[in-house]
Amino acid sequence: LSPQTRMPQTPPFAAMFDSSSHNRNLYQSKEDNCGGLYYNDNNLLSGSLEALIQHLVPNVDYYPDRTYIFTFLLSSRLFMHPYELMAKVCHLCIEQQRLSEPGLDKNRIRKIAPKILQLLTEWTETFPYDFRDERMMRNLKELAQRIASGDEMYRKNVQQLLQNLIRKLATVSQYEEVLAKINAVSTDCLTVLKTKPQSIQRDIITVCNDPYALAQQLTHIELERLNYIGPEEFVQAFVQKDPLDNNKSCYGDQKKTRTLEAYVEWFNRLSYLVATEICIPVKKKHRARVIEYFIDVARECFNIGNFNSLMAIISGMNMSPVSRLKKTWAKVKTDKFDILEHQMDPSSNFYNYRTALRGAAQRSLTAHSNREKIVIPFFSLLIKDIYFLNECCANRLPNGHVNFEKFWELAKQVSEFMMWKQVECPFERDRKILQYLLTVPVFSDDALYLASYESESPENHIEKDRWKTLRFVSEV
Repeated sequence: LSPQTRMPQTPPFAAMFDSSSHNRNLYQSKEDNCGGLYYNDNNLLSGSLEALIQHLVPNVDYYPDRTYIFTFLLSSRLFMHPYELMAKVCHLCIEQQRLSEPGLDKNRIRKIAPKILQLLTEWTETFPYDFRDERMMRNLKELAQRIASGDEMYRKNVQQLLQNLIRKLATVSQYEEVLAKINAVSTDCLTVLKTKPQSIQRDIITVCNDPYALAQQLTHIELERLNYIGPEEFVQAFVQKDPLDNNKSCYGDQKKTRTLEAYVEWFNRLSYLVATEICIPVKKKHRARVIEYFIDVARECFNIGNFNSLMAIISGMNMSPVSRLKKTWAKVKTDKFDILEHQMDPSSNFYNYRTALRGAAQRSLTAHSNREKIVIPFFSLLIKDIYFLNECCANRLPNGHVNFEKFWELAKQVSEFMMWKQVECPFERDRKILQYLLTVPVFSDDALYLASYESESPENHIEKDRWKTLRFVSEV
């Protein structure tokens, strides 16, 4: 048998949290007479940090359940740096399997190596960003080398693992460079403000007159940006001090949430882009046409399952420089917009949206094509849900144990997102439209109000005063 065929198999994310029993084991179960771990009905509820780390480490007769691996790797960073965890895992592997002994028995290596390699594979594939830390890389290479040197047949597996990881990290660095370039190109508003807004020759309908095509290109951007978000970023976004250790803010010194923040910035950009496109045209009927166009784009986003773009478009239309354009809105057939607003209505904790999201998630599970698999959640709400889950439950129980029940719940929410972010976009890319969406300058709040007042005059003293101030600033 090749080492590959004897590796514990990794089920897809969809299968990870589909059973009520969290602790189904892929390999034989480890007899834990609650050695620091507390179970109820075969569900792991809590444990000391040391016992949980021990539970992560495979041995000759045991391999941890994949849901446990994901949940612990995701949540352990609330208590310790990933590199500290990695150091402990490596130490335990080497000690327990006596991998440091000179006369290492090949049979012994063959029994344990596939399992250690599998654990390292799961870690590097699911949380690759952890390995941007030199200390992580050092530990990984050291443990991998020990396995490889013990038996030639594992050298290839080790090389493959390291190559895949390095390729992944290189792709992330390229993505960050692209983001930096895009941000540099789309420098904003003051230059735009100084010219009269109306003098800018550009509009979205000229670039893409088909709302369906625009919705598809928005979905491209959403899926690409989602794909780069690491699951750990959700947890790192609210890392604070570990109450049992006063000295170190666990990770607070370097919140690694860049790709998550870039995605939130994209939402804001899209909202401002929508508002800018509506406020620019001089003629009322043109503005009304742009509003109707975006309503069609938003409807198509809803049909695709792209709730994030849908919400960004609605929030752009609801910005006050846009919503105050009463004469423009009077020319718009708003019944379709009312339906969309109803879907995304925030009352009852976004009940309508959550129902639609569940419907899309169901469709995704039984889908035969990538088109039907698309689920792009309203991202700010997803972050908020995870934040509240974190806030309302303690990380530790009064006895100092880690509250693992909380972390099952956290992992369940994040693993669903992991499934959605892996969908490949089925639509063809249109570079011209993508370029426009990502780089065209958008107005700041002030520029939006200025354009809005020039389109439809101020209606009261507050608006008149604001308009005077803005005109003065723009002429200086």
